[in-house]
Amino acid sequence: MEEVDVEPTVTNIPGIRHGKHMGFAWGPGDILVYETHFKPSGSTLSGPGGSFIHKVRKDEDINSPILRKLFNESHHIFVGLQTIKDDLPSKSKRPQFVSISRNYRSVIRACMEELQQVAVSTRDTEMGTQYGNQVSILLAIELIWNLCEVLFIDAAPAGSLLLHLLDWVRLHKADVDEKAKDVLQSDSPTEHRDYWNVVVSYVLQGRLEEARQMLVKQATLQPGSRNMYKLMDGLLSKMPFYNPGGTQTLTEFDVKWRNWHEEVDRYLKDNTFTSNRHLELICKILVGDEDTLLEQKELLSTWYHFLVTRLLYSHPTVKPTDLHYYAQSCLTMFLDSRSVQEPLDSILLAAFEFDIYLVIKDCSIVLNNWWFVAHLTDLLDHCKLLQSHNLNFGSNMREFLLLEYASGLFTHHSLWQCAVDYFDHCPELGRACLELQIERVPLDTERKALKVLRICEERQMSEQVRSICKIMAMRALRNNRLGSALSWSIRAKDAAFATLISERFLQDYCAKGTFSDLDLIDNLGPAMLLSDRLTFLGKYREFHKLYGEKHFKEAAKLLLSLMTAKIAPRSFWMTLLTDALPLLEQKEVIFSADQTYELMYCLEELTSSLDTTAAGGERPMQEEDVEQTKVELLRLSLARNLAMAIVKEGTVET
Repeated sequence: MEEVDVEPTVTNIPGIRHGKHMGFAWGPGDILVYETHFKPSGSTLSGPGGSFIHKVRKDEDINSPILRKLFNESHHIFVGLQTIKDDLPSKSKRPQFVSISRNYRSVIRACMEELQQVAVSTRDTEMGTQYGNQVSILLAIELIWNLCEVLFIDAAPAGSLLLHLLDWVRLHKADVDEKAKDVLQSDSPTEHRDYWNVVVSYVLQGRLEEARQMLVKQATLQPGSRNMYKLMDGLLSKMPFYNPGGTQTLTEFDVKWRNWHEEVDRYLKDNTFTSNRHLELICKILVGDEDTLLEQKELLSTWYHFLVTRLLYSHPTVKPTDLHYYAQSCLTMFLDSRSVQEPLDSILLAAFEFDIYLVIKDCSIVLNNWWFVAHLTDLLDHCKLLQSHNLNFGSNMREFLLLEYASGLFTHHSLWQCAVDYFDHCPELGRACLELQIERVPLDTERKALKVLRICEERQMSEQVRSICKIMAMRALRNNRLGSALSWSIRAKDAAFATLISERFLQDYCAKGTFSDLDLIDNLGPAMLLSDRLTFLGKYREFHKLYGEKHFKEAAKLLLSLMTAKIAPRSFWMTLLTDALPLLEQKEVIFSADQTYELMYCLEELTSSLDTTAAGGERPMQEEDVEQTKVELLRLSLARNLAMAIVKEGTVET
């Protein structure tokens, strides 16, 4: 599932033999093997004769729009499965598990059908081949899943087991319906070259009603053989099938089936159908003649179809525990000495042997992603079928596979959101893995950052929350978006960074005379207590609001408190004192005598520090003149205000 989203580093490792090297490329959560051919001529990697690196395998599934539907839809089914309560008895939950399994399979089949349509319609040969390969993989996945559903999840008993296996074969051997359609649509169906192949295929699949309907067409054209066809029709119609919901016991069904089987065998031995080789062939199939069945390899096409047909006509009450004997013998009989056993054969055989772990292991090796094994294992674990199998490195099999699958999803730009739920339902290592993976999600946009942040906040991942907020705050600051930077720093609860941004706001105010992002500053609320500088910024903005609303006394009181409480930075005192000038020049006395004395004290304290700076020659002469002018104006205004305040208050301090 994993894809490398950055250029991986390549490590050359000297091989055992002289001149041989091997390289590895490491991606997030996976390792890709590279083949490296080294020419020991002393040249570099990029130069002639250097190491040539070839990508051995690159998984395309995660980038396929159609397969992304599989990942998204199965994610919803997975989340729903986790809500089933563990305290319910297993038997009462079985119908729910079977329903969930079928939901998974319906999603697989929907994607497979869409891929088939695209494969047929595309004009790109390479893409057509890729889609065809994906269809083949999904076909195999559904075949295995369906069998696991029958054997492990539904756990069908003897009698019902064969009915489920018949449905399994019919679902995955649907070409007979296409042939039947061609035959029936032809001008003369009985003379069509595939007519008897369709009839025999129906019989091999146990679809005897369809076989009878096809044989009727032949019987009407051969009056001389009508009795023979009628006899065959009777045999086909009388073949008993077990009904799990009926009143008949399995023993009663077995007796009835044996009587029917003996009747068919008797007709065969009496050479009743010798004059018609097709009907005789059908009769031999009905008695379960192995040689005859093996002669139909082309129609059966697979050993497991041969297995189910053999069981249908020889052992219809087969027990689940006996399946592996018949499966192994059918595999051996069906494959000749020149045939090679495919990985799919081994997986199906392991399923028939009820070796769940071997099925999962082989699928993990053979299939090109973790989707199948992760979801199947999770479902089997909920069915309490994997309880005894723990791994030696910290988590059980279910959790290990889910973590691998989720780690792969995290490499995709949108599927990473689905992966979060998989990590959430891995109790041992899920949170630790999520914390590592969430930090790798590229924060391309603020919207995406907010998504990631919400996920972290919901899970109380405070360290990741701070990290994301700091990254976004720094990015906003670099782009001179002070409001956004301040907002992110507040969410990160980063006092130092909030102080830095507050300083930038104040510098901007000094340069432009106005504040940017007024809405944010006006609504800081308790957040302004994060740092002294942020508190000052919020209170200073509050002073401007009071002044603008002509609440001069409240504004004056707040302005004075900012300096006397030492909240305002010393570098900003001159600005604050300058802001006091309009209040000092009001006709009405705003500052009391005591307040005026405090302002004078602040001014003198500021001028003494300015004199020290001037003596050190740290500021240009023009700037000193401006500052001196401001100081003189302030002294004059303060003196005038003090006189007016004293007169108003009617007292003189001695």
